[in-house]
Parts: sequence; structure tokens; C-alpha cells
Amino acid sequence: MTPRGRPRDTQVDERVLRIAAALIFERGYAGLSIDEVAEQAGVAKTTLYRRWPTKDHLAVAVVARLQADDEITDTGDIRADLVNYLEKIAAALNRMRAAGGREGPSAGVAGELVAAAARHEDIGRLAREQYARRNAMALALIERARVRGELRADLDAEVLFDQLAGALYYRVLITGAPVDRAYAERLVSSALEGSLTCPRS
Repeated sequence: MTPRGRPRDTQVDERVLRIAAALIFERGYAGLSIDEVAEQAGVAKTTLYRRWPTKDHLAVAVVARLQADDEITDTGDIRADLVNYLEKIAAALNRMRAAGGREGPSAGVAGELVAAAARHEDIGRLAREQYARRNAMALALIERARVRGELRADLDAEVLFDQLAGALYYRVLITGAPVDRAYAERLVSSALEGSLTCPRS
């Protein structure tokens, strides 16, 4: 069957998401307005509301678009590769919590996006799917390192990645502590080297 209606204009999507991102980073989450985005993008408000019913939906789409450009590089050195990827995550989180000129320990937009996923079932589902796709790349990186002998044969890749990425989000969303490359290096060292002084008998 031939689809009804006109196909979605991807150029409009890109323009809208670019403008929305600029507003978020300039003014923070509170400064994002679908009406203003529509005006700046030169499209009808109804067009935007059909695609993104609320500001929450639009903000999540912006973040998904920004994350789409991130890559996970496999150099064959799992320690360096994990540090580099965690540094990318940390940079994105720092940019989100500094949006709108915020300073200090506030979670900023990062916290708003978590709240949006809790407010809307469909956003929560989309966020989980989005993270599942990205996490699959990280898990594949860890698995390749395990196969080539860099990591223990019995390593649980999912638990290792949860320890690493989860610590970044905990600091940003809960404690407000800084996340940077130095912290990423400490995280990876701790996770890969372990904390026990001797093996369990």
C-alpha cells in the first residue's frame, strides 16, 4: 500500500533539533519553548507538536541526535578505550548540567531528562531503547577485549560497564561531584584491577 500523506521532511527535523539544542545550551531546560523553536525554524507549531507532543519529547530528541555522533573506538587497548569512552560520556553530562550557564553541583538538563523519562511512559521506553543501542557498542568492545585475552575469561561485561557508566551518572545526578578524564581513569583502574588484596579461597 502507498503511505498516506507527505513523507516526513528530515531537513525540517534537523533544523528544529539544531535550534532546540542551541536554546537548551543557552538558556537551560526552562528556556526551551516549542513555540519559539517553531518560530525560529519557520515551521507551523502544529508540525512540531505532531512530532514532539511536549517539550520533554523535543529535549530527548535533541540529546539522541547529539549522541548519534559519538563513536566508540577500539584500538586494542581496553583500558585506554574505556577511559576515552567514559570521557565522552562525562563531557556530554557536563555539557548538559552546565546548560543555561548553571554552575556548581546541579544535575541541570541531565536531571530534567531523567525526570522526563519518569513523567512519560513513551519517553522512558525510547530512552531505554536509545541507551540499549549505545550500551551494546560498549559491551561489544569489552567482549572483544575478553576474547583476545585482555580481560578475564569469566568477566561479566554488563556488570563492568554498569560499574563504569553508572558511577558517572551517580556523581552527576546524586552527589554533584565533578566528572572528567582523571575520574574516568580512576574508575577504569579500580574496575579492572579490583579491590581485593588476595584471591578468594
